[in-house]
Amino acid sequence: MSYNRIEDLEVYMLAEDLSNEIWDITTQWDFFAKDTVGKQICRAADSISANIAEGYGRLHFKENKNFCYYSRGSILETKSFLRKMRHRGLVSDEIYTQLFNKLEIVHIKLNAYLKYIGKGSSGTKS
Repeated sequence: MSYNRIEDLEVYMLAEDLSNEIWDITTQWDFFAKDTVGKQICRAADSISANIAEGYGRLHFKENKNFCYYSRGSILETKSFLRKMRHRGLVSDEIYTQLFNKLEIVHIKLNAYLKYIGKGSSGTKS
């Protein structure tokens, strides 16, 4: 498996698309919702792909792996805020389920990528 650019990494692209989808939802909220949970979930969701990208750009697989761990933490943080969004009536159960399922896919693919780079590969250009 060889990746020549970050856009070739499926988990990165899925995470980026998810964060953009969350942004599109939260920008429609009233000021209070945007200023509280909206800002938090956008930061957490943006951090998923940002940490994957930063790790990808590192020259050593151990650094890449560490940034993927940060990304995994951001996935769990995003899930937490997503549950708050549903509980507070900011998204429907249907939207919640769609977003949660997408987060699960990102989580699974990130774990697979971590396993791949954990074998000593840089996970970057070959």
